Amino acid sequence: MAAPIYVVLLGKQGAGKGTQSELLCARHGLVHLSTGDILRAAVRAGSDLGHEVSRVLEAGELVSDDLVNRLVEERLAAPDAAAGAVFDGYPRTRGQAEALDAILAPEAIGVCVLVELPDGLVVERLSARRVCEGCGTTYTATDPSAVSGVCERCGGRVVQRADDTPEAIGARLAAYDRDTRPLIDFYDARRLLATVDGDRPVAEVQASIEAALAARGLA
Repeated sequence: MAAPIYVVLLGKQGAGKGTQSELLCARHGLVHLSTGDILRAAVRAGSDLGHEVSRVLEAGELVSDDLVNRLVEERLAAPDAAAGAVFDGYPRTRGQAEALDAILAPEAIGVCVLVELPDGLVVERLSARRVCEGCGTTYTATDPSAVSGVCERCGGRVVQRADDTPEAIGARLAAYDRDTRPLIDFYDARRLLATVDGDRPVAEVQASIEAALAARGLA
């Protein structure tokens, strides 16, 4: 059996990490591991960890690194994660990256892909983003479902997220620069960082990511 493939995807909001994660998972049989998804899944499952997450969220508090790390460890132990995972939105800090090394093994991460996108384009993309409140499907402002306000997949309401205004996006970009730079340096120092240009068609970005995997013997 081939060794599991573990890929960390970094990039600003709107860089297309979610889309590229799904493409990677489909091609290589990996699980898409995003912090938001595992938090929601744990709550829905009603596990001990899920109840702990619910209590934190209901109190209006932030989920601690320790709790997130435990959720990640639990998710990676599931049978469908045997082939590996694409980490999207996790790790967010150097501390989480070190915890992930402890969960897997220091040499387990095969590559960290940084999808670069200029700030101006981030603002443009996110300002035009619309999201279904029911299923989370993402649309652009000109898509029929966004114009009608009704999701074509589930019939849910399609809205603009409160944090997709230019002012809120600017604050998130500042937080990204502050929090993610140490993480980029962490993986770069270990020669695991591969940078790709995100300002291209999806297929071209996908090809660059696949080339980064192939260069490390992962594809």
